[in-house]
Amino acid sequence: MESTLVLLFLSAVGAGVWGDPGPLEDVVIDRYFVPKVCPREVQTGDHVRYHYNGTFPDGKKFDSSHDRGLPFSGLVGLGRLITGMDRGIQGMCITERRKITVPPHLAYGSLGAGNVIPPDTTLVFDVLLLDIWNPDDKVQTRTLDKPQDCKRTVQKSDFIRYHYNGTLLDGTPFDSSYSRKQTYDTYVGEGWLIKGMDEGLLGMCVGEKRNIIIPPFLAYGEKGYGSDIPPQASLMFDVLLVDLHNPKDDVVVEYQQIPESCKRKSVAGDFVRYHYNGTLLDGTPFDSSYTRNHTYNTYIGMGYVIAGMDKALQGVCIGERRRVTLPPHLAYGENGAGESIPASAVLVFDIHVIDFHNPNDVVEIETTFRPPDCNLTSASNDLVYYHYNCSLLDGTFLFSSNDFDHPQEAFLGANKVIDGLDAGMQGMCVGERRVVVVPPHLGHGEEGARGVPGSAVLRFELELLKLEKGVPDGYLFVWLEEPPENLFEALDLDKDKEVPLEEFSTFIKTQEAEGKGRLKPGQDPDVVIQDMFGNQDRNKDGKITAEELKLKVDEDAEKMRHEEL
Repeated sequence: MESTLVLLFLSAVGAGVWGDPGPLEDVVIDRYFVPKVCPREVQTGDHVRYHYNGTFPDGKKFDSSHDRGLPFSGLVGLGRLITGMDRGIQGMCITERRKITVPPHLAYGSLGAGNVIPPDTTLVFDVLLLDIWNPDDKVQTRTLDKPQDCKRTVQKSDFIRYHYNGTLLDGTPFDSSYSRKQTYDTYVGEGWLIKGMDEGLLGMCVGEKRNIIIPPFLAYGEKGYGSDIPPQASLMFDVLLVDLHNPKDDVVVEYQQIPESCKRKSVAGDFVRYHYNGTLLDGTPFDSSYTRNHTYNTYIGMGYVIAGMDKALQGVCIGERRRVTLPPHLAYGENGAGESIPASAVLVFDIHVIDFHNPNDVVEIETTFRPPDCNLTSASNDLVYYHYNCSLLDGTFLFSSNDFDHPQEAFLGANKVIDGLDAGMQGMCVGERRVVVVPPHLGHGEEGARGVPGSAVLRFELELLKLEKGVPDGYLFVWLEEPPENLFEALDLDKDKEVPLEEFSTFIKTQEAEGKGRLKPGQDPDVVIQDMFGNQDRNKDGKITAEELKLKVDEDAEKMRHEEL
């Protein structure tokens, strides 16, 4: 049997003068399936692809494109088809089915076609239209859905990531990125795509859904592609744009909330604690510090984090919230990271800066109230009673002395409180109020403490309630005036050349009462005096002699030293 590709391309010019035209004067068309939506109908000059079965009126088949597995492709209305088919497919829609009955004079007339079509034979074609295009066609785009907020659209030289479903015009699928569970990633306008797709993607927003119809000459043309895309096939893509950037892009910072008071902005070398939500450009979340209930803590400007974040965290204020967009070459690049961050993905971080400090920071002290009559101030070895409220720099409340039944107390300079708080209470007078900011290396360090996060900067609101001056390290008593010239005689109240504990205690208490000396504060005076007595009673016989009170040589240090007295 001769190919219908040959048969249908034979011109029917003059066929009407050969033999009896038969009972039919013209083509008879039975449109037995018409799609509900018909955006375009076949017209003269169009190029069409269709499947057909060709039979004689008695139903005997003489040809079929279905049997060959390859649809017929040709021009309409230009004499490339037999006249009956030229007329019969005019006005057809994609996926429409027609039964076209062609009389002999509009087919192969009195000559027939070889040994396949007898002379003066009426032909019946059952046609399924698959494709229409015209050499004047352009890429057709239709927006199916578009985000309201579209700050940027696809331009030439951009790199994009998108999902798509690809079908022929009759709905036959040929490819889908969804089936591979991976976006198609490519440059636009650089010749990496078929021309029609290069054009159809321009102007899209991230999150936009677009239908793109591409004529064959802007797709795979006469050769088609593989076994899925036939020659001269129009292609239809439903596209969802997932990501967009340009290799020249830098970090984009959008300021969302900046505290009214910003005494300092972060610089390279600072240590920052921040919370974040991380999403892809289409809004898909990939990570969040909030889900771990733990800030992300890092040095900035030193390569400890991805380059874009290193840059985005510089110049922030404590308490600031900002959104930063990082192009892939400043994030995880072409490789992505794990299963959550695809290759070449743009990343968006919503950041809340909790605090930052520098390893060289010292304690910051701000006096908010100082009494006018401030003659006595705190120093190392003093016993202080104070009230405090402690919080993080973002305002998160941690502790308060109000949680206890009595004010807090501490010996300054004795490692009884964190170094920064100790330093912050030096030089205060009773009634003074301060705000003291303590960096973590002078607070609870990298590990933190119960209720205090690691590497946290702490803010204390302090009020000094009471002050008891102290004595030097290693001492239990200090003279405030010159001691008696003959100390033993002054101690020996009954002049019996021996000083028992009772005499010793009476003497020391008298000195303190008269303001001539001071016992170590914060302890039971009797216990302190008993310790002092024990230090002087070297032979532990319950009394002190003049010999025991003499100066001694500290052989280890090779220097003179006094005990308390």
